[in-house]
Amino acid sequence: MTRKDEYIEKTKAKLDQWNAEIDKMQAKMDEAQADARIEYRKQLEEMRSQRDEAEAKLKELRESSDSAWEDMKGGFDRAWESLSNAFDRARSRFG
Repeated sequence: MTRKDEYIEKTKAKLDQWNAEIDKMQAKMDEAQADARIEYRKQLEEMRSQRDEAEAKLKELRESSDSAWEDMKGGFDRAWESLSNAFDRARSRFG
């Protein structure tokens, strides 16, 4: 397995973790009172948006040539950190 493949697998595993967290939050929202559901829905939408953007970035990285991926990795790392922080902030508001 190449470094690129390992990197992509690691990132995919993190996205899978995010998807599991989104599913947990969805279950919390489904059990919440009506007024709390509105806030949960808003946070879930934000988390899904961050996840979708991360998936799109991962797709770009996956489709890059082996020679270009090293150049793209730096930009991806910065974007990933920003997306990860935004996802964590949205998740933390679930309390």
